[in-house]
Amino acid sequence: MTIRKWFKSGAPWIWLNAGAIAVSVIMVVGLLTLILVRGFGHFWPAPILETQVTTPEGGSVRVVGELVRSETIPARVMRQSGMSVPADLEVATRHLIKQGNRDVTGRDFMWYPEWAMSQWRYPDAAMWIERREWGDFYGFPLRLLEDGRVIAEGKTQVWEALQPRIERANHIHEQIESIQRGEIGRVNYLMERVRLDQRRAQMAFEQGEIDAAERDRRLAELEERKQELSARYQELRQQLQELYDQVDRDVLVARVADGREWQVPLAQIVRAAQPNAMGVFQKLGLYGERLWNFFTGYPREANTEGGIFPAIFGTVAMVFVMSIIVTPFGVLAAIYLREYARQGTLLRMIRISVYNLAGVPSIVFGVFGLGFFVYFVGGAIDEAFFPAALPSPTFGTPGLLWASLTLALLTLPVVIVATEEGLARIPSTVRHGSLALGATKSETLWRVVVPLATPAMMTGLILAIARAAGEVAPLMLVGVVKLAPTLPVDGNFPYVHLERKIMHLGFHIYDVGFQSPNVEAAQPLVYATAMTLVVLIVVLNLTAINIRNRLREKYRGESD
Repeated sequence: MTIRKWFKSGAPWIWLNAGAIAVSVIMVVGLLTLILVRGFGHFWPAPILETQVTTPEGGSVRVVGELVRSETIPARVMRQSGMSVPADLEVATRHLIKQGNRDVTGRDFMWYPEWAMSQWRYPDAAMWIERREWGDFYGFPLRLLEDGRVIAEGKTQVWEALQPRIERANHIHEQIESIQRGEIGRVNYLMERVRLDQRRAQMAFEQGEIDAAERDRRLAELEERKQELSARYQELRQQLQELYDQVDRDVLVARVADGREWQVPLAQIVRAAQPNAMGVFQKLGLYGERLWNFFTGYPREANTEGGIFPAIFGTVAMVFVMSIIVTPFGVLAAIYLREYARQGTLLRMIRISVYNLAGVPSIVFGVFGLGFFVYFVGGAIDEAFFPAALPSPTFGTPGLLWASLTLALLTLPVVIVATEEGLARIPSTVRHGSLALGATKSETLWRVVVPLATPAMMTGLILAIARAAGEVAPLMLVGVVKLAPTLPVDGNFPYVHLERKIMHLGFHIYDVGFQSPNVEAAQPLVYATAMTLVVLIVVLNLTAINIRNRLREKYRGESD
């Protein structure tokens, strides 16, 4: 009887709901913790081990590298795969070692059985090098060369002389990148503008808009401009060659695991460290440096090395452009449906269509965006405003604008529904009071009702941002690429280039996780990029929530 009363009181359902919420929170926190540890833990300087591994032929090889992970599996499984496992073993442990040196050994990750490995040692002189090509390098420093001359020899002397020269090489590399991405990029952009202006002049002459004398005058001016740009380009190429000559003079000679000497040009070194000889604070400094480079750097090695700054920038730019597009259209549509449209069957059908639109798979929006926005609208824009560039498309190809428009169409129902709900919650007494004081219906709507519904509009925008930032499928068709050579914002007029393709964190995760040729190297970057995307969405949402709360307090105070 007591249990029956307890059930009738509703207490079990309260505890059931609380338990479900607690389990959900634990799952979310656990998932985020897993992503955080496996992603950002990758940048912590791991100790470098050295061991001898006995080969099935009876020989041995020396292995130097980082322990990635270990796994214990039944010995019979390893025997079935063809491995020679001791007969007395029922379970076998193997270790995945990141030995780097892909240009030396051909592969930088290798599984080694524990029973074939000697005791692990952690020599202080073991060196880890992050390179711009061929992945990480592990070895022991021997000599430092400058233009072929030995300037330092021995582990201690080489290491002391190496760090300042790496800083010098990185400084020169930054100058090279600045010239290539900045000044040479600007010259190439202006050269393309000159080429298009030359073609426009020729097309204007052929269509009878100008005479031959005017055409020749324009072409002469453009040719003079082209010669100036060509001369500037040659100057920049000469500067680049001088920088390359400076950075190519230093070479590090190191001993790899098999005893061979290997030359590592300092031009290819990003940073070097001896983790086994570093203290906790030194490791923290290196960890922060690597993490900062991950957020601000450009990708390398098929996106399995380097940073994700272009993907972060592209994601934020696309979300902002999408928000600018979807907000006015969604709000105006909701205001019309709620305040002006005549209630009836047609309006109910429109609302049902809006609700159904929210359930359409996102890839359908991508196909629509490709066919309508890119090919139809973009092709028409090219024919009307950029005929000189044809057949090379300007807007008739996937880009930032079409990706943002597609996502705006995808999230439009969310904004409409949220805004309608906000308008419906405004008491009718507010409208009647405004009308009684002599305000017109339009004045009541735009000066009283809409400001009070602004928090609901911001709620719709928050939901739209959360969905748009995580979409991948439609973006693959309408503007997102594996690697974008330039950002959509630069110093060239009109400064914001909506026609350019962009990188996106969601697509970057897909590409690195499923298209990477080096799975083991890509796995931690997938976790790190996923965590970055989650944090970015949270930051964008918190910003919108803060704006919504401020607006709510503002209009609540005015209404009081």
